[in-house]
Amino acid sequence: MAIDALVKPMLPLAIFTGLKPLQITEIARRAERIIYRPGETIIEEDTVGDAAVLIVAGDAVRISGPEYRGTPEPVSPGSLLGEMAMLVESVHSSTIIARGNVKALRITRAEMLEQMEEDPSLAEHFVERITGRLRSLAEDLRNADHAFARWSAGASLH
Repeated sequence: MAIDALVKPMLPLAIFTGLKPLQITEIARRAERIIYRPGETIIEEDTVGDAAVLIVAGDAVRISGPEYRGTPEPVSPGSLLGEMAMLVESVHSSTIIARGNVKALRITRAEMLEQMEEDPSLAEHFVERITGRLRSLAEDLRNADHAFARWSAGASLH
C-alpha cells in the first residue's frame, strides 16, 4: 500500500493535527502494516496496549466496552484505536474485532518513543495534545461538580 494511502486517514485525527506532513509520513512509515482476518481481535478490553491501531480499510466492530449495548457497533475506517497506548502504558477499554479483512497500521509505543527522541518537537506536540485533553476533562468535571452542587442545594430546599 502506498505511503500516501496510509497517511491520508491520519490527517484528520486530532492527535496528529498540527504536525508537519513529514512527521506524519514518518509515523506511517515506521508503523507496522497488518491485516486482521475475520474474527481476529484488534484490541482487547482490560489488556495493556503497546500500540495504537489505525483502521485503514475493512469491516471491524466493537463487541465490549463502556456503554456497549449488546449489539456489535461498527468501527469505521479512519478510526484510531487505543491511541494513548502509542504514547504511554494504558489499558484498552473496549474489544474490537475484525468482521472482514481489516487493513490497519499498528503505531507502536517503541517506534513512537524512538521517533520522539530523534524529533523532540514531536514529543512536545503530544504533550500539548494530552495536556489540552486533561484540561478539558478537568473543566467537564468542574462543571459536573457545580451542576451537582446546584441540584443538591435545590433538592435540600424541598
